[in-house]
Amino acid sequence: MYLNSIFTDPVQQERLWNISQTSWMPLLEGLIQFTIPLSIISFIIGLVLAVLTALARISTIKPLQIIARVYVSIIRGTPLLVQLFILFYGLPALDIVIDPFPAAIVGFSLNVGAYASEVIRASILSIPKGQWEAADTIGMTYAQSLRRVILPQAARVSVPPLSNTFISLVKDTSLASMILVTEMFRIAQQIAATNYEFLLLYTQAALIYWVVCFLLSIGQGRLEHRFDRYVSR
Repeated sequence: MYLNSIFTDPVQQERLWNISQTSWMPLLEGLIQFTIPLSIISFIIGLVLAVLTALARISTIKPLQIIARVYVSIIRGTPLLVQLFILFYGLPALDIVIDPFPAAIVGFSLNVGAYASEVIRASILSIPKGQWEAADTIGMTYAQSLRRVILPQAARVSVPPLSNTFISLVKDTSLASMILVTEMFRIAQQIAATNYEFLLLYTQAALIYWVVCFLLSIGQGRLEHRFDRYVSR
């Protein structure tokens, strides 16, 4: 019935066209003002957490190892949506009130930090032990060995999975709509609530997500090519 009206009813066609035309700009504004900044800020903070967590996991200090393991276990063992709900709707019970956008940043950053830490830890451990020994032989400290020898090589190994993490994060920002962040998907929900064209609006949002992720995939390929210089041939 619905599809039939789309193809046979000129009035319905014009209505859908007008709704589509007027919806693109609000959706793009939501993308630029909230979705992209939320993704970038959360990924940067999460990446810092990931590096610290990965270093704690491979350290010889037991308390640091335990803290890092518990953090990763909790975040990986609970749904992201539940984590966001606890931060935004749960913490006020403890008189801790966080605005929607900062709450989303905290939630996504903690999530990225846990998952990316395993990628970074595995990348560091994949570097041959001889690299550490060679750095130690020429008098490098642990920090210097990490910064100058190990991390540049580990970065090349971790680029593909970390890029995938970022692409997934861009899509996961749609969950921020559940804690009242007016990112792109929430705007699509708001517009659809006024005209009841949910299929049209959600399809438009999906198309924008796909284009953004496609462009990020192209950037991922170029970044991998750039880091090829750190790979031994």
